[in-house]
Amino acid sequence: MSKFTEIDLSNLKKNSIKSRSSLVKKGSFSKPVLNSFNEFTESLPKILKANEFNELLEKCVQAYENGKPIILALGGHVIKCGLAPNIIEMMELGVITGLASNGSVVIHDYEIAMFGETSENVAAALETGEFGMAIETCDGINKIISSAKNKLGYGEAIGKDLIERNAENNHLSLFANAYKLGIPFTVHVALGTDIVHQHETADGAAIGDCSMRDFRILCNNLIQLNDGGVFLNFGSAVIMPEVFLKAVTVVRNLGFPLNNFYTAVFDMNMHYRPRTNIVHRPTLSGGKGFYFIGHHEIMIPLFFQALKERLKNA
Repeated sequence: MSKFTEIDLSNLKKNSIKSRSSLVKKGSFSKPVLNSFNEFTESLPKILKANEFNELLEKCVQAYENGKPIILALGGHVIKCGLAPNIIEMMELGVITGLASNGSVVIHDYEIAMFGETSENVAAALETGEFGMAIETCDGINKIISSAKNKLGYGEAIGKDLIERNAENNHLSLFANAYKLGIPFTVHVALGTDIVHQHETADGAAIGDCSMRDFRILCNNLIQLNDGGVFLNFGSAVIMPEVFLKAVTVVRNLGFPLNNFYTAVFDMNMHYRPRTNIVHRPTLSGGKGFYFIGHHEIMIPLFFQALKERLKNA
């Protein structure tokens, strides 16, 4: 027998499960369905992220039906994961009404459009000092931006040039398709972060001029988010969350109402800036933010396919 005294449980106060509030109930369980993709997403359990996933889809459907913008921000890995065709389809359907990105997206999109390949072996090239030294890419982009100084935004200049030169793979280019469809695509450059900045052909004044113009275009585009618009961020952990927060501030400072809109981040890891600057802070006065974790090459096609089918059935 133990020499230590156990607590006496004979006077525990118990209750019935029938009177208890339960967070999970059988009505929320998944329903396996194979007939259509839309039925699959609707069959997901009404619990946690599955429930939020369907909620975001409905907010996007409502935005589309009410003529409110769905603006997509993205980082370079979205292009490197081969997802441009999914985004272009949404652009052609009139679902995505605006795009914004950091400078790396330009590099990968330009290389795909012009040469059909992108994403060098950074570790190997860094050892020899060859990383980011592709003359066609860097001098090509730098020339476009130098010529666009005092005229165009960064994204518009890239798209215009790709269309005018009829690049071989324009059908896979977000910038070419955005320009062709008349969809604003703004680029927000942090000097020193892109391989094009390593070259003597980089014109800091031109880069700043074009990217500054794009920031002001983005601010103007955000005005329409009020009361039902949607802002999506795919894979930008630093630049786009910071840009978005400042753009929201500009719009509100100028007296435009910007409330009751919806934001979502899709990324492969949880990051502070997207969670704070996109999901949480901007929607405190109304609306809601969502955060989904998963590989881009799975989550983004899944989201767009679900949205496309839901729009067909709306």
